[in-house]
Amino acid sequence: MTLKKCIRAKVHGRVQGVAFREYTRREAVKLGLSGWVRNCSDGTVEVLAEGFPGDVDQLLAWLAVGSPFSVVTRVDYNEESTQGLDHRFEIRFGV
Repeated sequence: MTLKKCIRAKVHGRVQGVAFREYTRREAVKLGLSGWVRNCSDGTVEVLAEGFPGDVDQLLAWLAVGSPFSVVTRVDYNEESTQGLDHRFEIRFGV
């Protein structure tokens, strides 16, 4: 059995309207993670990511820095039970 890690993160700051979701998707795909990213009505971005623990941790570190035009002020996250997500990472639209 392969150990996987799953996190749900909320990224605060200037993270909407700056291609944050697309850059997050690219980073997650590069790391081989499954999950999704979406804008929230409160101006934050929510991320659900699942994969090998080291890769998930690398995405969390990336989220704290963000895309070239973003300004991340805080990343809150919780570990969740793995969800057996299919092997893709997508941008979701709507809340």
